[in-house]
Amino acid sequence: MLHEIERLNQINNKSRMLAGYCWEWPTAGRTNVKNKEIIISEFNFEISWNLSDSIWAIDQNSVNQAGCIHTAQGLEFDYVGVIIGPDIRFENGKVITDYNKRAKTDQSLKGIKTLANPEKAKGVADQIICNTYRTLMTRGQKGCFVFCTDLELNNYFKKRFEKSNSYYILPQGKVSEVAYDIISYK
Repeated sequence: MLHEIERLNQINNKSRMLAGYCWEWPTAGRTNVKNKEIIISEFNFEISWNLSDSIWAIDQNSVNQAGCIHTAQGLEFDYVGVIIGPDIRFENGKVITDYNKRAKTDQSLKGIKTLANPEKAKGVADQIICNTYRTLMTRGQKGCFVFCTDLELNNYFKKRFEKSNSYYILPQGKVSEVAYDIISYK
């Protein structure tokens, strides 16, 4: 997915990688892309969060960095590659969110564990997590590439995408591009 985003970015510098907030975002030492915060070891994949001292959305060299909901919201790109982290999985025929899999540095869930009503906390967290990915997946105006760390969720998305009219299959046989196909998580 990253290689395809890099290739598309060469056209007009309007393709970027995005990720759910499941990996810690260090506040210190954010000046070097050699620090890889997003690591998916089973696929030998590592990428850094976007650097705080760069203009990530327009910097030609930032294509090999991932933006999050906070850096991508309100921006539009031609293509985005979205990494869906372990905060969403597919289990027993349902899409399930798990706010315990989000990074501790995620301020959007701050205070969620201290809510008096655990069921209400889960509902609020569920909405925040789903809205995060909905927002990330709609940043690509021409297409959205999706990778899920949960294999079952990956298969769920693949089936949903195959039913739409806006996908194609890469030579590796993986469904990869979905344009304007907003998945309803529930």
